[in-house]
Amino acid sequence: MYKEFVNKQNVKVIILIGHRDFGRCPLGTHLPAALWPVAGKPVLERLLISLADQGIKQATICSSGDSLPAESIQPDSRLRVNFLDEPLPVGTAGCIRDAAGDQTDALFLVLPAAIISPPKIDVLLEAHHNGKSDLTVMLNPPYVWRINPGQENEQLTGQASGIYVCNPAILQHIPKEGYFDIKEGLIPEMLRCGKSVHAAVLPHNVGNFRDWREYLDTISNYLENTPNLDVDLKLPSSAVSSGPNCKPPDRQMVWAAANSKIDKDVRIYGPTIIMEGAVISNGAVIIGPTIIGNNVTIGENSVVVNSVIWDGAKIGPNCELQRCVIDYSAVVRGGTIIQEKAIPSRPPGIIESLAKSAVKIAESQTNKLQARLPDRVLSNKKNILKFVAAGLVLSAFLWSYWPGITDLWKIWQRNDEYSSGLLVPFLTVYILWSRRHDIAQCRVRPCVWGIFAFLGAQAIRLFGLFFMYSSAERLSIVLSIAALVLLLFGWPLFRKVSTVLLFLCLMLPWPNRVQTAVAIPLQRWATSSAVFCLETIGYEVTQEGNIIHIGQASVAVAEACNGLRMVTAFFVISGLVVLLVRRAWWEKLVILASSLPIALLCNTTRLAITALVFTVISGEQWEKIFHDFGGYAMMPLALAAVVGELWILAKLTTAPTKQEVIIITRQKTD
Repeated sequence: MYKEFVNKQNVKVIILIGHRDFGRCPLGTHLPAALWPVAGKPVLERLLISLADQGIKQATICSSGDSLPAESIQPDSRLRVNFLDEPLPVGTAGCIRDAAGDQTDALFLVLPAAIISPPKIDVLLEAHHNGKSDLTVMLNPPYVWRINPGQENEQLTGQASGIYVCNPAILQHIPKEGYFDIKEGLIPEMLRCGKSVHAAVLPHNVGNFRDWREYLDTISNYLENTPNLDVDLKLPSSAVSSGPNCKPPDRQMVWAAANSKIDKDVRIYGPTIIMEGAVISNGAVIIGPTIIGNNVTIGENSVVVNSVIWDGAKIGPNCELQRCVIDYSAVVRGGTIIQEKAIPSRPPGIIESLAKSAVKIAESQTNKLQARLPDRVLSNKKNILKFVAAGLVLSAFLWSYWPGITDLWKIWQRNDEYSSGLLVPFLTVYILWSRRHDIAQCRVRPCVWGIFAFLGAQAIRLFGLFFMYSSAERLSIVLSIAALVLLLFGWPLFRKVSTVLLFLCLMLPWPNRVQTAVAIPLQRWATSSAVFCLETIGYEVTQEGNIIHIGQASVAVAEACNGLRMVTAFFVISGLVVLLVRRAWWEKLVILASSLPIALLCNTTRLAITALVFTVISGEQWEKIFHDFGGYAMMPLALAAVVGELWILAKLTTAPTKQEVIIITRQKTD
């Protein structure tokens, strides 16, 4: 097998980018890990160069549409690179399936994009050949990495490197469509079919990482354990220095570009790379492993310990940075002490006030229209000005929030939990149309408090941009709409539509921390409640974690079946019903409060019925059809529950007859 694929033209390399890390890693939110730099070049670009140097001719980069723009890297001309856009997650095995296409005679080499020290292809092929298996999992060897200077933590076991070598035969074990993972799907499926999976240990750690802490650890290990950094990183000859400003034992551990400016009193200890245009001022102390990027400025008497500073960053005087990653063009103010943190670059400033510009443009447009409009229309000049100004403000709002709106659209399309949010804007328009007669009676009185409300919404947006909380930025969309309604139309109309504006919040996805905190308890509740229902009706059921064993069938309650999708969808339904029906306020509160238990009850019913049906039917296609149909069938059941609630409340709150009203009135008069 090895000899068949020694010709590297028959090796198809598949590079996995993965999705952006929203919320958890501030750097990964706006820049995928594949583009994080090592000595001036993105790790993905270095990986492509390494593949080209080793004779690889073709590679496919698998990424989602928003995680890696094709123009963000410069592929090596010796390597034919194809970009595979996956709008929805398909899993690591799904990427192999999609990248393979009709090519079933190639050996597939799967690599993560974010690796600092790419392995030798010959070593991978030989390890796969010696294992005599259809799939080889490559592991990193044990190594020692430092948490703090002077402290060490030894890795005793090899860790997964994210590298796999696969024969074409694995394609028959991957479904034709949908999500499928290598570790959780492909390997268990191959073992069930009697296939063998081989694990091999790499000769050196490839330095794969997912967040800034792993990035920093792998760079530290790489700088400390690579003997010829200037050759391995392909630094220009002018960038190699004997280190005149470093401590004598480390004289061969400093690489400084020829045009970098390092003050004579700067002290440098340990492996350090200083790129072109960097300026290190008097009294600064650099303790490696550290990389200082292009055009970085470090102020006087600042201390940098075991950190990576990306291009264009500015470190003020008297700062202390310990185990930090500093983003492109980030600014650290003087006297700042930061430990164990990723510092993102400062977001752009608040957009200048659009209202003033809108009024000026509106006045100029109105003056141009005066010459063309008849006199009876000119009498309504104020009304025309209001409509033109409102149109310009709306256009400016859409222009400003267009990235956030498109981001919401993508979330609705790819995330089933929040797909119901797509309906909210359209339902909002319908609700406003149904109330058009009441709204038309409100007198339009622009309110100056709307300006302060709009500034508050922009402050929340700035907070979300600065601290990388995308949920705060999305919330500012609704708050800005509410502020503009108050500014343009005044308090009377704002009070009329306040509940409708609150309904708009249902289109927003929950913050990541809230979803994470709720998802696991909901998953446990869904499993336990389904087991309780099955036991109540007489079935012998056992629960093993989130797996239900009933008869000869086993049903796994995945995270996607925890009921969150049904909860969010039913909140939208309940909110729509409450805004459309004419009932007392306390009745509407009852409907809203009951939406959560009804959604959970419907999800429990669906899981219990699904578990029962799986004991009768077999086959993945039928199971998938019934699984999806069961989810859709719960919506009519939930609506029936709401209608039943309204009927019961109507019976409990029967209005008095005309005769009873007359009697009560007479009693009060007497």
